[in-house]
Amino acid sequence: MSMNGKVALISGGAEGIGGAVGRRFVAAGGSVLLGDVQKEKAAALAASLGERAAAIALDVRDPAQWERAVAEAEARFGCRTHLFNIAGISEPGGVCELDPESWNRTLDINLNGTLHGCRAAIPALVRSGQACAIVNTGSMLALRPGAMFLAYCASKAAVTALSKCIALDMAAKGHPIRVNTVHPGAIRTPMFERYLDAFPGSREEGEAMFAANHPMGRVGEAEEVAGAMMFLASDAASFSTGVDFTVDGGGAIRS
Repeated sequence: MSMNGKVALISGGAEGIGGAVGRRFVAAGGSVLLGDVQKEKAAALAASLGERAAAIALDVRDPAQWERAVAEAEARFGCRTHLFNIAGISEPGGVCELDPESWNRTLDINLNGTLHGCRAAIPALVRSGQACAIVNTGSMLALRPGAMFLAYCASKAAVTALSKCIALDMAAKGHPIRVNTVHPGAIRTPMFERYLDAFPGSREEGEAMFAANHPMGRVGEAEEVAGAMMFLASDAASFSTGVDFTVDGGGAIRS
């Protein structure tokens, strides 16, 4: 899965799945711009990856910040070929308990942020004249919803449909831009750690609860999701677009 000469913009690139994708993309020969609201953390990771990595402050809710990030990626590394929409949040709450501000914030980051990223990136991908790929982040909960994660489930289900619409649009226009969605289960990331911290029992009990949702009996690792994303971004998946790729230990199909 060589990425020699390829350039990726990664939202949520400071840590977790985004950080894992950044490391793998550079290791495969590509260049990355890590976008994140945690600019200092993203910059530290970029510095550790060498001259083919850089960081930029990116609040995915702001289209203007996306435009600046796209321009920075092109100015620093040349034609951009890949977009990874990974930034996201998860805040629990059912239909009657959920704070309306949490609903709006979740959809603004998870759904609108993904749309803004695609809208800003696609003209640059077209300009590259190369086969390109967009990888968006869904969730096991987009495919198998949970009542107490209303906003998160709704936002990720919408991202799934959004990805398919954009995949069809790119194909209809003859642009060699593939658009696919990866659906992680419970993955050991800073977001997951925050859920463990908030769990009413012990951390061990919390992890066991999450692991029980996966028939494989464990929590996933960020590198495992990054591997799926790298496959979909690579030429090995050159005839795949509009795909839902689960990395959830069988969680979406459990009985």
